[in-house]
Amino acid sequence: MAREGAGISSEASVPKYRRILLKLSGEALGGPDQTGLAASVLRLVAHEVKDVTTRGVQVAIVVGGGNFVRGADFATRLGLDEVTAHHMGMLATVINALALQDIMEKEGLVTRVQSAIEMHQIAEPYIRRRALRHLEKGRVVIFAGGTGSPYFTTDTAAALRAIEIEAHALLMAKRGVSGVYDKDPNLYTDAVMFRQLGHMDVLNRDLKVMDATAVALCKDNNLDIVVFDVARSGNLKRAVLGEEVGTLVTQGGTARR
Repeated sequence: MAREGAGISSEASVPKYRRILLKLSGEALGGPDQTGLAASVLRLVAHEVKDVTTRGVQVAIVVGGGNFVRGADFATRLGLDEVTAHHMGMLATVINALALQDIMEKEGLVTRVQSAIEMHQIAEPYIRRRALRHLEKGRVVIFAGGTGSPYFTTDTAAALRAIEIEAHALLMAKRGVSGVYDKDPNLYTDAVMFRQLGHMDVLNRDLKVMDATAVALCKDNNLDIVVFDVARSGNLKRAVLGEEVGTLVTQGGTARR
């Protein structure tokens, strides 16, 4: 996979990553309660994305749906067929994509929503070549519907779409979590954050960055992953410029705290 050169001076404000896939979890869009939608979070994301697009960065986004429906949880709690519950979760991602699209366009961005589940009245179907054309024209593309298949998480959808559009990095936007820790920072006060990891470190240590399928896809395609706190203004720009923000997971990287 082609990628931009590293080590560019941040003083020149030249992006390290010229095309990115930003993964936004549903819980991040839900604000402090991690449910529903928080207008302040939507506006912050829109502002951050606009900032990097003015620097010539092409931005695609994959949204989760956990702020409304988590398929596996619904299947267990409500006794639903698991495939049905996963389909409900995919529909929840469309709700988030439409909300994000509306706020982004109010910010002055030009956007397109593409859904892996066809619903022509409200979104384009996912077509790779069309998505690439949108990105080349400076439009922000929001991917909804996950992979279109049950049992695959939106993390896996993010890795898959990033590879398909030849993104230079997958940016995992968390809310209130600064990066990847050796253990859950919400449970352990002595948890330590990693500044850098290799893909195999994540898999071997079973670190909860994203599901193993998504990490393996990134590893096999030499795709950088940056895990950062989206709630801190300016972090997306810093990540795109290649500054040290959050945790960088890279091919052949060594665990560094």
